[in-house]
Amino acid sequence: MNDLVRQHTALSDSDLEWLHLLVSEWQLLSDLSFADLVLWVPTLDGTRYVSVAQMRPNTGPTSYQDDMVGHLVPRGRRPMLDSALDEGRIVREGDPEWREEVPVRVESIPVRRDGRVLGVIARNTNLLTVRTPSRLELTYLQSASDLAQMIAAGTFPFPGQQVDMDASPRAGDGLIRLDADGVVQYASPNALSAYHRLGLAADLVGHHLGQTTAELAPARGPVDEALVKLASGWAPREFEVEGNDGVIQLRAIPLKPKGTHIGSLVLLRDVTELRRRERELITKDATIREIHHRVKNNLQTVAALLRLQSRRMDSEQGREALNEAVRRVGSIAIVHETLSQNLDERVEFDDIADRVLAMVAEISPGKVITRRTGRFGILDAEVATPLSMVLTEVLQNALEHAFDQAEQGIVEVGAVRGGSRKEPRLLVTVQDNGRGLPEGFDPHRAGNLGLQIVRTLVEGELGGQFDMVRAPGRGTKVLLDVPVRPEKQH
Repeated sequence: MNDLVRQHTALSDSDLEWLHLLVSEWQLLSDLSFADLVLWVPTLDGTRYVSVAQMRPNTGPTSYQDDMVGHLVPRGRRPMLDSALDEGRIVREGDPEWREEVPVRVESIPVRRDGRVLGVIARNTNLLTVRTPSRLELTYLQSASDLAQMIAAGTFPFPGQQVDMDASPRAGDGLIRLDADGVVQYASPNALSAYHRLGLAADLVGHHLGQTTAELAPARGPVDEALVKLASGWAPREFEVEGNDGVIQLRAIPLKPKGTHIGSLVLLRDVTELRRRERELITKDATIREIHHRVKNNLQTVAALLRLQSRRMDSEQGREALNEAVRRVGSIAIVHETLSQNLDERVEFDDIADRVLAMVAEISPGKVITRRTGRFGILDAEVATPLSMVLTEVLQNALEHAFDQAEQGIVEVGAVRGGSRKEPRLLVTVQDNGRGLPEGFDPHRAGNLGLQIVRTLVEGELGGQFDMVRAPGRGTKVLLDVPVRPEKQH
């Protein structure tokens, strides 16, 4: 819609925002009308109309098999569009149109904002299945007529009340029609069932909805007065009510077709099972986070025991081996600590990489500077845990073997997201400016325990590639190429 409006019309950005607000609401108008809606906007030169949005009803058959968005129609071909635009009134005159042997009733509703008509909604009703309407259908049609008059007057949609169509109740979920005093005139079967789940034993018709709802909800002091007002439909609001082990979501829409409050529409949905599953997920998430927290604590306890044991050893080689084990355990603990703070099994790895850098830098024999460039981004836990160990081993190897005692140097970790959209990859480099690799050194065959761990984790567990080469100029460069999931995938 943005592209069509900006390409073909003279509407301002604020006008476009109003149209977006209308489109976020007009599924309700379509369902209540049992009709297709097409939004037509006059072009910049005023000689044509361009269709910028379309909506089909969930409550009846469509009148358009084809997508109408983007169509251009010369002014004069559809007189009712011209009349609605020029006169600023709802136009219902004219005989039904026949489209592919289907009779269609066409109406035009002007879209007004701040006294100006921005465009026209063509409401198209498929008359092939017309029958004697029920009480529900009559209530739907009357409510649709009221909303159409509000659109024509510029009082609907409500500014600042953009609705999430997927999350908000729809007409088919449950509908209640109130009079100006908040008394129920009509309640659909679904609406009545939802209130029965809250504990209502009687019918809703003839009862004050706000007072009835407040009586069914748990007593909460002053909140009851607010609930009475909300459920009476005096203001456009969306809220939830819980009682008798049931939860219903309500949305109130005041009706003011001629500027005077004549009543309200209340849409509602029984969300009891949805909220129950959400609570179960919250409990599950809390349990998983607590598990990660306990694993982190246990790993830190293991590290403390290993550190204590190393201090009591006489063998320098044994003490160093235990210290290496402490760092390996510590790198895994960092990942679990990060996971304990998240709601999913994905982590921002840049923070983990920085903490691993700081932890390993403590063993630096001299004044070696460690730093990171680029970003790792968000990684799955099954990638983050082995990658943190790999990073620990590679950094530890660089700091231990690349520099002499008290020698100054730099170890830099770089990370870049690469690959394709279908096969994204993480490219990691660890480069130092130390003494470099010895002659004949083969990183794929070297028997060093640290390198064995790196090869096993990168190639076996992560399904990636690992290599060590001479850095340009001086030093060593470690290359890691690991497949990952896209950051935006959930």
